[in-house]
Amino acid sequence: MSKVTKAVIAAAGYGTRFLPATKNQPKEMLPIVDKPIIHYLVEEAVNSGIKDIIIVTRAGQGALEDYFDSHALLENELEKSGKKERLERIKKIPRMANFVYVRQNNDQPYGNATPLRCIAPLMDKKESFVYMFGDDLTISREPVTKQLIDVFEKESPSAVLGVQDVPKEEVHRYGTVKYKKGKEVEGVYEKLPAEEAPSNKAQFGRFVFSYEVIEEVQKTSTGKDGELWVADMINNLTKKGKSVIAQPIEGKWHTTGDPLSYLKTSVEFAMMREDIGKDFKGYIDLF
Repeated sequence: MSKVTKAVIAAAGYGTRFLPATKNQPKEMLPIVDKPIIHYLVEEAVNSGIKDIIIVTRAGQGALEDYFDSHALLENELEKSGKKERLERIKKIPRMANFVYVRQNNDQPYGNATPLRCIAPLMDKKESFVYMFGDDLTISREPVTKQLIDVFEKESPSAVLGVQDVPKEEVHRYGTVKYKKGKEVEGVYEKLPAEEAPSNKAQFGRFVFSYEVIEEVQKTSTGKDGELWVADMINNLTKKGKSVIAQPIEGKWHTTGDPLSYLKTSVEFAMMREDIGKDFKGYIDLF
């Protein structure tokens, strides 16, 4: 099996829970302190050995492409102003990886697996890749993506999905896994009430997939609520006897998918900063 060096980031949603802020910009461009959400995802991928990043976008998301491109006017202005540290930060962004953009058009069904259909022509049949949801961030000593890649390359399953325990009252918001033996999955069940869910181990937006997942998504129909679900791809594989591993991560998963979660994530990331963390915590403690 070749090493995993390609990542796909799903960033084609409308971010309706953040309107009107997302009326003219992608949700993935909302800042966490001084970097947009998607910058953190790219950093995690790159720090995990990823070289090529495919970002699945929709109409009106040119800001994503512009962000990972060079900005000659800004660079010239920073250089003239002698702001060398800021200049270097800006110049490093387009060098982080090789970026490719794929448009998800309206002919495709809605769902968290739809971007996989869009990137299918770009994948070699022997190729495995990382799949990331554009609104999930993680905090960990070793990048979460690297943790999953290590498991995938050691065990050679059809797929590895990152999971984390969630409180019982939040189980209904996520897909939860049912284990078969060890870390191998029997199935993933989307958004069940806590009393019906097979566990409180929730899948989130970090996966490593073999090409078998691409094959499944091209022939799988929409499922619950008329959406195309990653969970259905996983369940199709397990029904065929394929190995799927649900790996508990070492670290902490944060979602930025709604305003409250976004604010909580922003606060925690700010407190971790060496430059502003102490002063920010002191401010928060006033309340």
